[in-house]
Amino acid sequence: MGRAEDQRAELRVSDQAQLGPLREFLRAVRPDVRVSLFPGQPEPGEQGALDFLAVIASSSGLVAAVKVLPEFLRSRKTGLSITMTVKGEPFTLTATNVDDVIPIMERLLDA
Repeated sequence: MGRAEDQRAELRVSDQAQLGPLREFLRAVRPDVRVSLFPGQPEPGEQGALDFLAVIASSSGLVAAVKVLPEFLRSRKTGLSITMTVKGEPFTLTATNVDDVIPIMERLLDA
């Protein structure tokens, strides 16, 4: 899997067509961060679930990966959002709110 100090975050996008481009973007700008695509698991009573990316890195690597997300968001259609879940806490990122979300994530990750 990874080193003991590595942490995992899950990324879900509001437009599933952007999962592949987001995975390639993160791999290109953060080679120290491992990014894999996983199928979503439906909850009881649901017929399906959306796929997501698992991002595995050190705390500082995860924060660094989040800091490049505004560049990705700005290069896409208006309204795209990314929901990142770290330690069970979901954070929704848009091109306009990432500066507010980064400090909260840094505290959560103790980066």
